[in-house]
Amino acid sequence: MEAPYGGSAAELPSASCRVRGVLGRIGDKWAIYVVDRLGDGPRRFSELLRGIDGITARMLTVTLRGLERDGILTRTVHAAVPPRVDYALTPLGETLREAIGQLVCWADSHLPEIEEARTAYDTRADEAACAEEPPCAEAAAG
Repeated sequence: MEAPYGGSAAELPSASCRVRGVLGRIGDKWAIYVVDRLGDGPRRFSELLRGIDGITARMLTVTLRGLERDGILTRTVHAAVPPRVDYALTPLGETLREAIGQLVCWADSHLPEIEEARTAYDTRADEAACAEEPPCAEAAAG
C-alpha cells in the first residue's frame, strides 16, 4: 500500500511518531520563548533565564539541551574564567523563528476575537453551573 508522501504504509506510524516528537519539542511554550529570545542574537544562559518570565533554571537547561539535540540552536563554550556559554540559533532554528513569528502575529491580530470567545464561553459555563445547583435549603424550607 502506498502512503500519500510516496513511502510505504508501514513507514507511517514511525514517521508520524517522529514528527509528533519534534512538534512536542518545538511546540513547548518554553522552547517557543527560547527561540524567540535567541532571534535577537546569541545569549548567555543567565540572560535567557532573566528574559523568560517564569522559567526555572532546570527547565531552561532541559529546553536548551533538547533544542540543541534537534539542531535548532548551538551551544558554544568559551575558554574564560568563569566559563562562558553562549546559545545561538542555527539556520534551521532561524526557519523555526520565522514560523513562530507568524504564530505570534496571528495571535496578536486575533486577540480581540479570542478574548470575546473566551468571555462568551465562560458566561455559558457559569450559567450552566448555576442551573445545575440544587436549591438552597432555606428556600426549600420557606
